[in-house]
Amino acid sequence: MASFTLQGIPVSRGIAIGRAHVLHPAALDVEHFLVAQEQVEAEVLRLQEAIAQVNRDLQTLWSELPQDAPTELGAFIDVHALILADPMISEAPLDIIRTRHYNAEWALATQVEELSAQFDEIEDEYLRERKADIQQVAERILKVLTGTVHQVVRSEGIDERTANMIVVARDISPADMMQLRDDAFTGFVTDEGGQNSHTAIVSRSLGIPAVVGMGNASHLIAQDDWLIIDSDAGVVIVAPDNAVLEQYRDKQAKLARQKKKLARLRKTPAVTQDGVEITLLANIELPEDTAHALDAGASGVGLFRSEFLFMERSGQEHRLPTEEEQFEAYRQAVQGMKGRPVTIRTLDVGADKPLDSSDHNILNPAMGLRAIRYCLSEPQLFMTQLRAILRASAFGKVKILIPMLAHYHEIEQTLAMLEQAKAELTAEGMKFDPQVPVGAMIEVPAAALSLPMFVRKLDFLSVGTNDLIQYTLAIDRADHEVAHLYDDLHPAIIQLMHSIISTAVKADIPVSICGGMAGDIRLTRLLIAMGFRELSMPAALMPEIKQAILNTQLDLLQPHLKKILRSFDPQSIRETLTAMEQAGVVMH
Repeated sequence: MASFTLQGIPVSRGIAIGRAHVLHPAALDVEHFLVAQEQVEAEVLRLQEAIAQVNRDLQTLWSELPQDAPTELGAFIDVHALILADPMISEAPLDIIRTRHYNAEWALATQVEELSAQFDEIEDEYLRERKADIQQVAERILKVLTGTVHQVVRSEGIDERTANMIVVARDISPADMMQLRDDAFTGFVTDEGGQNSHTAIVSRSLGIPAVVGMGNASHLIAQDDWLIIDSDAGVVIVAPDNAVLEQYRDKQAKLARQKKKLARLRKTPAVTQDGVEITLLANIELPEDTAHALDAGASGVGLFRSEFLFMERSGQEHRLPTEEEQFEAYRQAVQGMKGRPVTIRTLDVGADKPLDSSDHNILNPAMGLRAIRYCLSEPQLFMTQLRAILRASAFGKVKILIPMLAHYHEIEQTLAMLEQAKAELTAEGMKFDPQVPVGAMIEVPAAALSLPMFVRKLDFLSVGTNDLIQYTLAIDRADHEVAHLYDDLHPAIIQLMHSIISTAVKADIPVSICGGMAGDIRLTRLLIAMGFRELSMPAALMPEIKQAILNTQLDLLQPHLKKILRSFDPQSIRETLTAMEQAGVVMH
């Protein structure tokens, strides 16, 4: 096929080269992972046995039909038995397992999605409706598969097949992205999403090249097409010729060498040329991410997104994690950081991070019941989490971060519930740090404009730039149609950021940045020139940011900062930022 190029929004760094694995929406409703070559036939057998079981179930249903049952019931069972025996169900998914190494559930869902699309094209209404029968038969098989006691062990090795997979989808939810993190996917391409959608944030935290907001890429790209993702440029090249492939393989190898070189800075403190130390912290989603944080040289965890512990359980009968389960996860993270501080953000759900699909049933979830609003409306859930975090504080340095605070009564209620949790644990003889610091995420303009209210009540502040920009500019960051308007260099954002750090410095209260701006190397010198001394980011971005800090002379940046703060012309701000980048660099 002829090569063509698609343009989207770059959301992470690097180059990925591999074959397309197109995920249709239905394929995301089941667990999906790759099986190793030696496990393929065992996975084929799993599906064959599930189909055989469903066939036996149908035969039992038919034989047990009462004498006075409507004849349509028997016919209905016969139709399902015929569908089950058809090669499109009984054989095609087996071929998908053997050729693509998909697990049984994923292979079946993929085949059914393709069949459903074919049925949608049929003009005859009766035949078109038979799509529902196929889906019902597939659901029966999936129920048997998911109820099977034997579970195939996921492949931990990476062979030629699994080393070059690129996921192409309409969209991938944060929970689905977390599910994919364990597999050998080297890149992500989605039709929807923006620079700071949560899918983008998670891809950056995994250090995987990704391009989002591509419109209809999932329809233009075919299964197994060769792809190149240039996530610096926001470009996806489909079916590249050999010359282009070799050119990008050379770029990929060069980036790998640079990454290896930067890794040597792991134990080097992030200190500017004129002796100002900047604390670099890691953003994590799950307790096991602490290993990556330490490998990158993080001084601690600046943001533990606890909601992923809840999302991981989506679809389970009792999906809300218990206090004990949460405690174990927080304790694991705290101990994993070996004495370094861990900032745990309380549950931040709503908007583009629903706990389940029913959470979407409101007009504008970004403005609705989310984050601290949700927690205060569910006091039992919130109390369970507060108790678990407090208990984990007995095992190391823990800080509690409250998202989306905007009102005085929210601060009061939160602190009152925390005191109640402490009293309960004390009565039960449980150990915890009674002086555990409590901080506010500054991500609502109302909070940024009323900081004195926060600094009197709380111990530290953390600026969540993603939502702060979203709310200040009235742009839904998950909506790809307005994603181009999201601008971290908008004059209003710069003024707000400068106001926050100025107020915090005067009040002598620690303030960090844990949003996307902290990990954007274009903005590193601007932020530290403003006065920010703590930056929290995905561990994968830390070495490059550290190198920029090590090569910076802070006092050379001040004239450019003053010019940026006086300007309300976006183009002028960008030009001055470029001049600032060049002025502050001192190579050693």
